[in-house]
Amino acid sequence: MFANLLKPTRRALLALAAAAALSPSLASAQTDYPNKTITFICAFPAGSGADVLVRYFAERVSKVAGQTIIVENKPGANGNIAAEYTARAKPDGYTVYVHAGNSTAANMWLFKKPPIDVAKDLRGVQFINKQPFMIAVRKDSPVRDINDLTALIKEKGGDASYATTATSGKVLGAVYLQLAGLQAVEVPYSTGPDALNDIMSGALDFAVLDPVFALSQQREGSIRILAVSSPERMKSTPDIPTMKEYGVNIDQLGWWGVFVPTGTPDDVVNKLNALFREVLETPETEKFLNGFGGDVFIGTPEEVQDLLVKTVEQWRGYVELAKIPQN
Repeated sequence: MFANLLKPTRRALLALAAAAALSPSLASAQTDYPNKTITFICAFPAGSGADVLVRYFAERVSKVAGQTIIVENKPGANGNIAAEYTARAKPDGYTVYVHAGNSTAANMWLFKKPPIDVAKDLRGVQFINKQPFMIAVRKDSPVRDINDLTALIKEKGGDASYATTATSGKVLGAVYLQLAGLQAVEVPYSTGPDALNDIMSGALDFAVLDPVFALSQQREGSIRILAVSSPERMKSTPDIPTMKEYGVNIDQLGWWGVFVPTGTPDDVVNKLNALFREVLETPETEKFLNGFGGDVFIGTPEEVQDLLVKTVEQWRGYVELAKIPQN
């Protein structure tokens, strides 16, 4: 009798085991990531310094992941368009935002109504690098260092002008002028290449540029980099002094990271973190990042998220100090 009562239970257990074997659970399916094309989102146009960096990682991560990776450029609104697009995407790890964490954080304070709450709507995956923005002049400018530049701007009064690109450049330029007690007219450009003719012609007195573009143009002999915004000299560019060395107390070390929509499963985030880590740990990537003024930066998803939250609060102070009006 008892044997008969046990038979259905045994059959049921066997049936459940068979069903589990034939129908993998969602968790099992997630461990297959990636199994289709991944899209990397770039917040700047093709040909920009940011685009060069994003496409480098798209190519390298594609090789280690064994999947095609395409890059979609979604420029505009200081990166808000790209960030919002990522945040609204399906949280499955196939839409990946590769961008400057400090610029992403700063937009929370540069806009009256940010389209997303970056610390809540984006999830950190991996760091990429630490990099400063750079202050530069045309190659044949009589300005040789930051002291010379400060003197020139004082002499010109309100007639001095300068180029900015990206959020970090906008803030660095404004903070420099305020701390040094200077006035100059900001001329914003979408990318470094857009500003190059005006820099080289002398129409602008100086420029605040991303390191990718700035270093490439210094190598071409178009510009001279005067200083970086990091608190200490970078390992990648030990010959370029910091703003602090000239008595301008600026500590604005930027960082790039990898982000996905909040809600992306842990195992997918960890796998994506590992894919980027594998690329970051290669000598080729270290050389690439050093060539564009950055030092390799590696961490856990938790560390990325923590730094994003801290950077949001840090940039509240930067934007207030620079007295930048909200858009």
